[in-house]
Amino acid sequence: MDQVRTGIIGIGNMGSAHAMTIYNQKVEGMLLTAVCDCNEDRLQWAREYLGDGIAFYKDYHLMIASKCMDAVIIATPHLLHPAVAIDSFAAGLHVLTEKPAGIDTLHVKEMNQAAKVSGKVFAIMLNQRTNPLYAKLQQMLQNGELGELKRFVWIVNNWYRSQAYYDSGDWRATWSGEGGGVLLNQCPHNLDIWQWITGMPVKIRAFCQYGHYHRINVEDDVTIYAEYANHASAVFISSTGEYPGTNRLEISTTKGKAVIENKALTIHRLNKDERDICYQSEQGFPEEEITVEKYEQQEDETGHTGVLQNFTNAILFGEELLSPGVEGIKGLTISNAAYLSDWTNAWVDIPMQEDVFYKMLQEKQLNEKEMERNIKKEEMKGEYSERWDVRW
Repeated sequence: MDQVRTGIIGIGNMGSAHAMTIYNQKVEGMLLTAVCDCNEDRLQWAREYLGDGIAFYKDYHLMIASKCMDAVIIATPHLLHPAVAIDSFAAGLHVLTEKPAGIDTLHVKEMNQAAKVSGKVFAIMLNQRTNPLYAKLQQMLQNGELGELKRFVWIVNNWYRSQAYYDSGDWRATWSGEGGGVLLNQCPHNLDIWQWITGMPVKIRAFCQYGHYHRINVEDDVTIYAEYANHASAVFISSTGEYPGTNRLEISTTKGKAVIENKALTIHRLNKDERDICYQSEQGFPEEEITVEKYEQQEDETGHTGVLQNFTNAILFGEELLSPGVEGIKGLTISNAAYLSDWTNAWVDIPMQEDVFYKMLQEKQLNEKEMERNIKKEEMKGEYSERWDVRW
């Protein structure tokens, strides 16, 4: 095989952007052969902009059974990701799914098991892993260069959304359509980067506010407090109702401090481990030598195209995946645990009680009240927006 024939399931904003990227040959070794969407307007857009040589389907079952592809990209609403992936693995296809992996970890576990049984390449579009600053900090923390984690704090609320945004689709900001609000739509990349850098916490206490800034049923403001096995702590704050916003990640470790903000990573290094300073210093207020290093982001993240290329290379050449699909469950576990903590007004241990969460989610979906909205037709552009990259 010298080309990966690829079909896209779901050609809304994200799927259409992937389609144009592949169709315009920006991913070496990947060939677009089919697209699928149940919306006739989107299919008409695809017929107009993608031209000849592409098969068009309304039913993804027919598409994956057509044998005209080796891989699929799933860009459907969140709820459908696991089921479509499982069907695609059963059809012998490699799979790249959009984030989040799903809306609950029970079904994502089934998807991960199907991927394992199939033996096919499975990736997830966690494109912010291509950001060089996050990647550098992740490497430094994982190899012990910065010592042991003490505290992680991330304020990321610089993605203000108006009511018009939420009114752009009837599935947006609903328990039944999207599975949640800011945690499931805007935050999956950040929750992934959080655990990618520090590893998974072991317990969570969270506070969510629902329809706090908008006319929606789901959360648009969230604060998560978490703890790790070594008793380090984490605080994660996000919302879509604050303007202007902030994107500041700060990590305190036994060997210093790291801050990522405004396209720069700043490292404050101690010349000794803080634990040694604490117990060996004879001074009550010691002043230790600190070395400051600053890394400006010189190159843009490769983003969506980088993940598509990595997925293609993994299929063709066995390249290691930057964002393995099975890892999508980690960030989702944090958001599921945050919801469960807020709903039960209690701490939630990780691993969490997935069946309890799923039952409560189903109740919210079943009892969800319909919000008054002025739904407007989505504008098809077929291009990546800066809002899907790291925003500073």
